[in-house]
Amino acid sequence: MGYVRLLRRRRVLALWGAQALSVFGDRLYAMAIMWIAWQESGAAAMGLVAVAESVPYIVMGTLGRRVMDRFASLRALAGVDAVRVVLVAALPWAWDAGGTPTMLALATLLGLAGAVFDPNLGALVPDLVKPEEVQAVNGLMDLTGRIARIAGPGAAGALLVVVPESALFLLDATTFAVSALVLATLGRATDQAVVTGPVPPEEAVKLRARALLRDHPATAVAITVHGAGIFAMAVAFAMPAFLAAKFDAGAGAYGMVLAATGAGALAGNLMAGNMKLPASPPVRYCLLWAGSGLLLAVTGSAGSLPVLLLISAASGAVAPFLGVTLQTHLAGFPPTARRRLMSVDLTVIRAAGTASMLIVPAAAASSPRAGFWTGGLATIVVSVAGAAAAWRWTRQVAPAEKATVPTRD
Repeated sequence: MGYVRLLRRRRVLALWGAQALSVFGDRLYAMAIMWIAWQESGAAAMGLVAVAESVPYIVMGTLGRRVMDRFASLRALAGVDAVRVVLVAALPWAWDAGGTPTMLALATLLGLAGAVFDPNLGALVPDLVKPEEVQAVNGLMDLTGRIARIAGPGAAGALLVVVPESALFLLDATTFAVSALVLATLGRATDQAVVTGPVPPEEAVKLRARALLRDHPATAVAITVHGAGIFAMAVAFAMPAFLAAKFDAGAGAYGMVLAATGAGALAGNLMAGNMKLPASPPVRYCLLWAGSGLLLAVTGSAGSLPVLLLISAASGAVAPFLGVTLQTHLAGFPPTARRRLMSVDLTVIRAAGTASMLIVPAAAASSPRAGFWTGGLATIVVSVAGAAAAWRWTRQVAPAEKATVPTRD
């Protein structure tokens, strides 16, 4: 019911609808560009595209604080989406004109736009609702990604049967145009409340990533565990090899596993966004990752396909709790610090994801069962150690600070 109450408000409904459409378009774009890259230049080009999109996130999270601050409003983000309209629409023609180098250049620019857009929007969304509604609005925004992960690839595959790849890019460009229009409209009413102007030098020092993480060690641990978990979860890409070796199953079984994971994620999102969560978010977040690691490990010992589907559904159900817990915790920081920490988190998971894609799937493909157990146990060890460290640092916080800012460490 928390979602329903939020969606009755025009600005939340407009933002959620526009971002749901935009994320859906992103899924179409991701499949289209990977398809073109594979079709024209093979698997190596697919890897290069993935790296080209991830590098800007790493650079911006490390060096781009001042640039990020320039886009800390809805109207500025509308401008970013307007640029993405042009970049996405130009991709098919860029490929014909310049081949792989031109496509990689545009993919890098799109990654840069995403690196600016994603943490800024995440930092602005909590200010659109009351403090007690932050968890629900984070769950609602998380829901857009859950739906897109299920509907996007299927829709893209169906569309590619009847339309050329360029049509998917144009459709994605249209979703960015809608998002830009909505953000610009909402910005007229909300950006006046945003405090702008240069940050004093003494405050700027405190907002550096290293200083923030040093001052809030439990949050630093949670972000570190996030990166470690993303790295280990890349073993899931060995699922087709596991299905073939264990059950002599093929693409149909893999589709069932993905569907079970998606269904579990949707069910988990409805709970994660609306139920009352326990205190100590960094500790809880690390323990959730430990549970996710356990499910990843036992995947390697699933004795039948129905058991594997149950494990996949349970793993999917945990994922929204992870996202909502961390985002709600970071929302408890002041806007500028919140934006910086969200950017750091994106940097960590992009770096971990890119590195893991180069290492983990290939290593796990030769022995999928051992890969799942290794990845799962490593996640458990890191997460439990992180939970213990976060618990110790959380207990050291002064009681007065706990009372005034309950989501901070």
